[in-house]
Amino acid sequence: MTEPGEGSRGRIDDKQLVILLKEKTGISDAQARRLIKAIGRDRPSLLREARIIRARAQTARSSHL
Repeated sequence: MTEPGEGSRGRIDDKQLVILLKEKTGISDAQARRLIKAIGRDRPSLLREARIIRARAQTARSSHL
């Protein structure tokens, strides 16, 4: 099954990749763009790092309560 915005070759542009990361992990646009710039376009790596960012943000919020 293909992800939203994927063509037959599985290539999506950076804007679509930002949307994908936001939808799958809940990170912000800015966080997604920084990840793409730092890591590149490898989706498994981006998703892994985005999930780490999200978990850290949730942990930080819960520790402030």
